[in-house]
Amino acid sequence: MTLLTVGDPGRVTGGYLFHRRLADRAPRHGADVTFVSIPDLPLPWAVLAGRRWLRHPATRTADVFVLDSIAASAAAPWLGRVEAPVVGMLHQPLGGMEGHPLARAFRVPFDRRAYEACRVLMVASDWLAEELAAAGIARERIRVVPPGKDLDAGPDASIAVDASRRAEVRAGRLTAALCVANWLPRKGVIELLEAVARLPDEIVTLHLVGETLTPGPYARRVRQRLEQPDLRDRVVVHGVISPAAVEEMYRAVDAFALPSFEEPYGTVWGEAMAAGLPVVGWRAGNLPFLAEHGVDALVVPVGDVDALSRSIDELARDSVLRARIGDAAARRAAARPTWDETAELFFEVIAEVRAGA
Repeated sequence: MTLLTVGDPGRVTGGYLFHRRLADRAPRHGADVTFVSIPDLPLPWAVLAGRRWLRHPATRTADVFVLDSIAASAAAPWLGRVEAPVVGMLHQPLGGMEGHPLARAFRVPFDRRAYEACRVLMVASDWLAEELAAAGIARERIRVVPPGKDLDAGPDASIAVDASRRAEVRAGRLTAALCVANWLPRKGVIELLEAVARLPDEIVTLHLVGETLTPGPYARRVRQRLEQPDLRDRVVVHGVISPAAVEEMYRAVDAFALPSFEEPYGTVWGEAMAAGLPVVGWRAGNLPFLAEHGVDALVVPVGDVDALSRSIDELARDSVLRARIGDAAARRAAARPTWDETAELFFEVIAEVRAGA
């Protein structure tokens, strides 16, 4: 099986991690996954790389060719030349999720053409399935294959972290909150910083994990906001850290906050819930499919920074509420698939496509 993506397949972001976790489990399903990449260039320049990836030995010898949705626009004009059956693995709606609205609109017809060449479209969430169906993609061609999870809270998760470590991440404040996100506009990092800045200093220490050098001016705006006096010493920037270190952070903090404006699944929300953390975010993207406000999360209106701030404050001041929502989040997350189960779903679709080729 060959999987076509964009740029470095070793990047530490949701879609790339999704594919690597499936590739690691491929031998258990009698499969072998080879990654082939398109250069990380804008259209139309990325299209010109088609001859290169088409000539790649892994493309020419594949039994099944899997198209990562971030490669769809650039690959669209060439997919008719791929001899193997093509399967889509989608982590974003038509046109993608990054860039100027005009650039996204420009990519939509290319994505449509690419997906017309696919036998089946696997998608990462029910929200994304609904988005594609609303855009005119036939629902019977869509299969939901959600991300798996690496950890579960278990009954003693709250006492599994050394008290000194929890005190360290709180840094003298009532609570510590974690956000795992690259510094991109749709992740709502600046809005989260504004929400924290509106709170008294003693309420929360915020920990930011993720890529801080993302292209464009947004990351610079985040850094400038962090330098303001009302946030100084209240936010800890960790950058990109290992998966094991991220897991340790889930265990050490008191809450998880990520106000994404658009999220096709939200793997980190699911991981935080599995770790027994109450989750705070906008009522946007897939979060309403993952959690219910007041039960296993605090889900507030999109763009309402005051509501976001009040939710963080409420969780910080009320340890009973924090425990109740965190326990409910862990119970809900326990019913979601593990990565082994996700791989089972994925390779069942691959086998079905191969059998019908």
